[in-house]
Amino acid sequence: MNTKNLVLMALLVSVGATLYVMIPGINGGMKPDFMLTMMFIGILLFRDVKSVFLLAVTTGIISGLFSSFPGGFFPNIIDKFVTAFVFFALVSLLNKHAAKLPVGIALTAIGTVLSGTIFLSAAIFILGADIPFTLLLATVVVPATIMNGVAFAVMFPIVTGLMKRSNFQSSTAAQAR
Repeated sequence: MNTKNLVLMALLVSVGATLYVMIPGINGGMKPDFMLTMMFIGILLFRDVKSVFLLAVTTGIISGLFSSFPGGFFPNIIDKFVTAFVFFALVSLLNKHAAKLPVGIALTAIGTVLSGTIFLSAAIFILGADIPFTLLLATVVVPATIMNGVAFAVMFPIVTGLMKRSNFQSSTAAQAR
């Protein structure tokens, strides 16, 4: 892992954190997680286990710190870690097709639903709270899935275009050749 990759991953995480903080909460303060979208873009660009681990841990910790969900720190870490490696497995299975925009949007939607389900399950288990799982799934996770899909559709071409212009090497660029 080189310094350029670390810098780009840090930029992706910081853009995700900025969007996460700026977006207002829905349904009692819960927010769509744009850090998740940036993590997905990072995994598509840097397809190695070390990068996925680093993205999962940093995204989980920062999401947890900024979480508006009561007691959301540990559920965020659990959800990002599991989601990152499941997403990485799906990307690895699809190989070069994963970098195509429609496939990336579908993977982002799948990853967001998985992330929301894991987060809510972990929160219910850890907090022992009586949280209406299906209600939150329908009112928070589904809108977040749509928002993350749109955000991915906008951000991924921009990031990959900038990488091509700067002759930056990533897994996506290497597979396009």
